[in-house]
Amino acid sequence: MKLKTKIQLFSSLFMILLLLIINAAIYILFYKTSSDGELEELLDQTNIIATALNESDDVLTNDLLRAFLPSDGMIRIINDDSTFIHQLTRKKDYLNQEVIYTDSEIKNIYDLNGEKMAVVSKPIIWEDGQVVTLEVSKHLVILEKNMSILFYVLIIAAVFMLIPTMLASKMLSGFLLRPIHEFIKTMNENMTAKKWQRLRLKKRSKDEMYEMGKTFNHMITKLEENFHKQEAFVSDASHELKTPIAIIKSYAQLLKRRGLEHPDIFTESVDAIHSESDRMQKLVEQLLLLAKNEANVLQEKVNFNNICENIVHKISGVHSRELRLSMDKVNIVRGNKEQLQQIVYILIMNALKYSEREIDIRLYSQTDDVIFQVEDYGIGISKKDQDRIFDRFYRVDKARSRDSGGTGLGLAIAKEIAELHGGTLSVESEKDKGSIFTLKLPKYH
Repeated sequence: MKLKTKIQLFSSLFMILLLLIINAAIYILFYKTSSDGELEELLDQTNIIATALNESDDVLTNDLLRAFLPSDGMIRIINDDSTFIHQLTRKKDYLNQEVIYTDSEIKNIYDLNGEKMAVVSKPIIWEDGQVVTLEVSKHLVILEKNMSILFYVLIIAAVFMLIPTMLASKMLSGFLLRPIHEFIKTMNENMTAKKWQRLRLKKRSKDEMYEMGKTFNHMITKLEENFHKQEAFVSDASHELKTPIAIIKSYAQLLKRRGLEHPDIFTESVDAIHSESDRMQKLVEQLLLLAKNEANVLQEKVNFNNICENIVHKISGVHSRELRLSMDKVNIVRGNKEQLQQIVYILIMNALKYSEREIDIRLYSQTDDVIFQVEDYGIGISKKDQDRIFDRFYRVDKARSRDSGGTGLGLAIAKEIAELHGGTLSVESEKDKGSIFTLKLPKYH
């Protein structure tokens, strides 16, 4: 069942149920009020007849009762043995009314042959001193007519209310489902035609549908960006892997043709194959590392001072270069310890790769942030390259990077780790004077 049909069916059924409850309540209330009024009126008439009987003699009793006889009713005086002393009516059907003697006042409405009869029974003292029952009954013709008119009026009113409700539910369902139909159409176009279509939003009504459409457009924008990044990533990775594969293949073919006869060619080929295989291994490891970083961000309390001290100590043990570390008080951040170690290692090794002098490493607090800086005094980075050095596979000096085993992924990995931790990674550099890489992370609170 379509959503439009569900909305129309639900609203129609709900309205029918509501009208039934309201109309039934109106009908019952009107009937109760009207019938109570009829009974009170008949009781007053009965009291008047009882008073008149007390003041009259037996000779005039029958004439008196006839004077008070309702046009659509009956008057009876009943003995305690349920026999009649007097019984007057203008309609013989009323004679079938059940005879009930009572010594207390009773007023009631019951059905007699499908007709509503109001009956009031009242004990009175008869002329011989015995207690008899004065019963006055009346056919509620006007009440039945009024109730019949009310019934048809309520049905007609319900129909007139139900038709606009059904039309309104149809219009409302169309209004609500129009954006959904546009969503479906746009999503189908995106899937089948491989387009990046967005919804046209009307700003005059910023309701939930507008917010959903806005979120959908934002999602499409993100998907498009990620798709293009993925395409570029695959393209760049393929390009990077193509070169070492081609080199390995060429040297393997050279070995096959001339390797056994020429030892120098054999040695050169093996060294080249080993070198390119090693570079391919590093590239694959870093690609896997990128995927791991994006999928796993374990948040924990991390002492950033300890990370810096340990990494500087390890790197100083294998490099003769001077690493000058300065830190203020203990700096605590929230994040993944292994990933934070990785970003510190990348920034320091990057500085060592592109400079020949000492490296200054600083760690300090600033308001709600922890600042980590690595400053080198090497070749520097030009203005046009500074905006791209964090892109995957981008290298400022491709020849030098290849010689030093670079893949162009280090700074891209560092940038992604920083952003995954809610921080930023930026660079300030001047050609031939050096560079300052600044990592800013939020403090642990």
